[in-house]
Amino acid sequence: MAVQTEQPKKVAGNARPLILVSNDDGVHAAGLAVLVSAMASLGDVIVSAPDSERSGASHSMTFHSHLRASETSQGWWAVSGTPVDCVYFGMIHLCTARAPDLVVSGINAGYNLGTDVFYSGTVGAAAEGRLRGCSGLAVSTERGVDPRWAAHASRAIAKRLLDSDTPQLLSVNVPFVPGHEHASAAEIDRLSGAMRTCVTRLGHRSYEDRVHRREDPHGRPYYWIGGPPSDMSGKPGDDLWAVAQGMVSVTPLVLDITAPDLQGTHALLTADPELDVVALPPPKPEPT
Repeated sequence: MAVQTEQPKKVAGNARPLILVSNDDGVHAAGLAVLVSAMASLGDVIVSAPDSERSGASHSMTFHSHLRASETSQGWWAVSGTPVDCVYFGMIHLCTARAPDLVVSGINAGYNLGTDVFYSGTVGAAAEGRLRGCSGLAVSTERGVDPRWAAHASRAIAKRLLDSDTPQLLSVNVPFVPGHEHASAAEIDRLSGAMRTCVTRLGHRSYEDRVHRREDPHGRPYYWIGGPPSDMSGKPGDDLWAVAQGMVSVTPLVLDITAPDLQGTHALLTADPELDVVALPPPKPEPT
């Protein structure tokens, strides 16, 4: 299959949308299989996922070494790179006949709440799809529970994105119902289908920050960094709060992370006579 340098345009009149699926837990993760099953009723699915776990990869790409990719089964590709590498590979190399209508990433084993989105390879993969012109959907649920808890919300939200002409980037976190951790598939479908959905802002997820120093058998030190989350309550209206209330959290994300107000930075710099700071353009008039 030849590599092309330009993103293919969507072909008008396709009977079914094209959905590119990835993750950061790896091509063999249970959440990926559940997600592909959920997407199969909505369109044609191509999988391009890391060959092993790449959690915490954020939006990193591989520039200084090669990638290897193999088709493990029809339409399923394992790539020796980051989640963003996988989406790039999928959109540029695999989807040559037509561009994907949607990139879906997940179902992640562990919530991506608050500032987690800056570290998350799950969100990074969805964001790469949005950067390349289509909608991106990142889906996560609690670590250690059946990823099927997120199947209903994944399918319903993906359908709405496919029906929309406005591309979006959404981070979705789906809770489980406590006491039903080992529920049957039918019971999970029933309970998850009854969950309410809340459009949220990013909250602040606190962690017990740690650096663990240990020694290998030769007496040389090595380190584990990071600790568990310390607070999951959140504030009304944010993603942590929604999940704590048993609701599906849907957080719209934007790729332009410029601060909304430039005046403060401008004032900070113009106070220094050694800096020749250009005046800010006048604000755009409010629409009438």
